[in-house]
Amino acid sequence: MSPRIPLSVLELAPVSEGQSGAEAIQVALDVAVQADQLGYRRIWFAQHHLSPGVASASPGVLVALAADRTTRIRVGSGAVLLASTPPVLAAEQFGTVAALHPGRVDLGIGRAATLASAEPRRPGEANPDSTVAGQAVAGTQVPGHRAPGEIVDGLFVPAGTRGRFGPELLRRAEHQRTIIGGRQPAEFRDEVETILDLRAGSYGHDGLAFGSPPVERAEFDLWVVASSGGESARVAGELGLPIAANFHAVPSQVLNTVRAYQEAFRPGVLDRPYVIVSADVLVGDTSRQAARAAEGFADWVRAIRHGRDGAIAYPLPGATLPYEQWSPEEQLLVADRIETRIVGDASEVVGRLEVLAAATGADELLITTEAHDPADRLRSFALLHRAWQGTGAVKGSAA
Repeated sequence: MSPRIPLSVLELAPVSEGQSGAEAIQVALDVAVQADQLGYRRIWFAQHHLSPGVASASPGVLVALAADRTTRIRVGSGAVLLASTPPVLAAEQFGTVAALHPGRVDLGIGRAATLASAEPRRPGEANPDSTVAGQAVAGTQVPGHRAPGEIVDGLFVPAGTRGRFGPELLRRAEHQRTIIGGRQPAEFRDEVETILDLRAGSYGHDGLAFGSPPVERAEFDLWVVASSGGESARVAGELGLPIAANFHAVPSQVLNTVRAYQEAFRPGVLDRPYVIVSADVLVGDTSRQAARAAEGFADWVRAIRHGRDGAIAYPLPGATLPYEQWSPEEQLLVADRIETRIVGDASEVVGRLEVLAAATGADELLITTEAHDPADRLRSFALLHRAWQGTGAVKGSAA
């Protein structure tokens, strides 16, 4: 019998309306404890700064706190962003945690948070702006709305979101970079090799040798987190590293990401490719209960993409205008995220995740779950893991 695909957790520490940041962080650690008890493979913490609706700003700190509260689960970052954090500092932070929790730490790195890929289509690829009718097999169909995109091996892949965002988003990103002290990263491959060389004890710069005791021979795994088939995916493949493809954030690019990684792969840190694919999931005891708990997600994503104030606190269900009543222009801003979010009862969600795994050739799925009530989030993770363990789901064919 083929092995089951592991499930893991991507934790954003969403801040709900009426909740403090401190409370959101405590819930995120509660998620880590529960995921450890249930048997999830790993939990990763995201890095988002200055967003009122997201409290996961310091993945290194959260990883250390989660590691101390758990016993088996791997803890890591999804991802430390090199646009603001030098690779040496990231390696030293995670190497320090790994010194006390060897073999349980993942350092996931990425270049920057991204909303849409600028990657051009390859010759012969389907038009990403084509429109398909019918239900998105591995997503959530919203009544009265069809996002542009295509169905590939049963998986709904939406069109790219290029050109849909206004100047406020870019303006906010530029100011945020100034506020948090952004840096000018080197070539991504150089940044990744800095970490690998420090761990091997062979790092040098401008003719000088440098060593870092927390990093040298540190027992953490290095991951690349990518949102397109560009440089990050290519470098991960060339260096033989594992990769996480951001289907939950940039669903239009997941197949390009996996394909570029696999085509570039050469044995290095790993002997064979290893792919995690993320998904935004919410499981309820019934489909109706899940749909009710899912309300507010569209407003939360819209606030992120408008860029005026960043992510708002996650709204209370029923307190906002239903997505179906938005204008077509407003719907288009978030349609890719709405149509690829997987919401339903356990059997429905498991079936859609199986489609996602098969279409992408994933070795592992990374689940993120947002809802206003923390109890709904914890319940979702528990229901999903119980159902997934009973399916015997296996790795699908490569994309």
